[in-house]
Amino acid sequence: MYNDNPTLDNITQKLDPKLQGQVFDDEKSENPSQRKFYIESYGCAMNFSDSEIVASILAEEGYHSTREWQDADLILINTCSIRDKAEQTVRHRLANFNNIKKKKPGTLIGVLGCMAERLKAKLLDQEKLVDIVLGPDAYRDLPNLIRRAEDGDKGVNVLLSREETYSEISPLRLGTNGITAYISIMRGCDNMCSFCVVPFTRGRERSRDAYSIVAEAQDLSDRGYKEVTLLGQNVDSYKWTDPNTDEHVSFASLLVMVAKVNPLMRVRFSTSHPKDINDDVMYAIRDYHNICNYVHLPVQSGNSRVLKLMNRTYDREWYIKKVDRIYEIVPDCAITSDMIAGFCSETEEEHQDTLSMIEYAKYTMSYMFYYSERPGTLAARKYEDDVPYEVKKRRLAEIIRLQNQISYESNKRDIGKTFEILVEGDSKKSKEEHKGRNSQFKMVVFPKKAGIKPGDYVQVKIESVTSGTLRGTIV
Repeated sequence: MYNDNPTLDNITQKLDPKLQGQVFDDEKSENPSQRKFYIESYGCAMNFSDSEIVASILAEEGYHSTREWQDADLILINTCSIRDKAEQTVRHRLANFNNIKKKKPGTLIGVLGCMAERLKAKLLDQEKLVDIVLGPDAYRDLPNLIRRAEDGDKGVNVLLSREETYSEISPLRLGTNGITAYISIMRGCDNMCSFCVVPFTRGRERSRDAYSIVAEAQDLSDRGYKEVTLLGQNVDSYKWTDPNTDEHVSFASLLVMVAKVNPLMRVRFSTSHPKDINDDVMYAIRDYHNICNYVHLPVQSGNSRVLKLMNRTYDREWYIKKVDRIYEIVPDCAITSDMIAGFCSETEEEHQDTLSMIEYAKYTMSYMFYYSERPGTLAARKYEDDVPYEVKKRRLAEIIRLQNQISYESNKRDIGKTFEILVEGDSKKSKEEHKGRNSQFKMVVFPKKAGIKPGDYVQVKIESVTSGTLRGTIV
């Protein structure tokens, strides 16, 4: 996936500054006097998952969610600070929301998540766009801040925590397809990559109680969900110790525990830091059919010197060995990646190393961006952003072109193969076709067949492909 925005996230990865989703109820409230809230989520899957936690907290306070922000008494945006363009998009959106106050006095507007943590009171006092600013570790305080804002005070809580995991809060699954769901297993990040603002906006790593994760997976299975994605800034560094038995639970152990909940419920995870994913994780993928053959393994750069500047803690040769090991244990594993074009002082030769890494690793897909510095990061403090904008754009275009070629070649090798597909719903282009993904996370489109519905598993034989989609028929 490509975005023309200049910066990149190294975490939950699959980032996109455009609207990720809205949280809403499928049924309208029968009580017109009931307070209503509206949430938009931008950025990563973790933000969308957090919005479901916020929705649960608000539901306990008697709020009802709505699809229309014009009808809401409380409007919230869950934000991303990874890229400047994402922040500017949120500011424009907030300006639109503020217009409603003229027609509906008393409407409260709040900013949640990473942008709230980074900009803090600036949003309240200087720009005067919001009534509430709430960081990602302070969602429990939202009801108190609402009451303060209703009394005319500004509500702000951006304190980071070393303990908060929201483990006992059952997320309100709103606006979903009822088939796939996220489960947050840990929060924060300790990696301190030089380009990344996340450690400053989400705090230090802490892992959630393993039993609460399994219980959430069981609840989703009981309600008919067919796929869960375990989320964390760096899931492979998950570690939790049972206080009653002193048993240590690693990420590989957790994967197996969740996989055993229901063999017919798929398990995915995102995202892995190359330094932490180990053989035990790959053995779990190999040994359990419902753990998907898919690893997102951000490389960021294919050059060792640049990787050192990025503080990625590995070099080119080490990363190549990790890729080799993944393919050795799970030969049909799909590997995807993140990469940054034009990081500080990157030369043409070092850019070529990134291109050659794409060819070597045979990524089935990548999230590709060109670099721009984020305030407060090590790179912003220590390095000069000295690669010209036009050079960054050209290098990114070369990366995109090569990745599209590699993706297409990978998909072509699937022609004639038959995959188990989880039906997710109608394809974007035609209501006469279903869409779904295979274990390798590739999107597959196929004509509908009588009796087949979303949530079913079907066998689809691939007949044609593009760089982004497989197309076939049910067999």
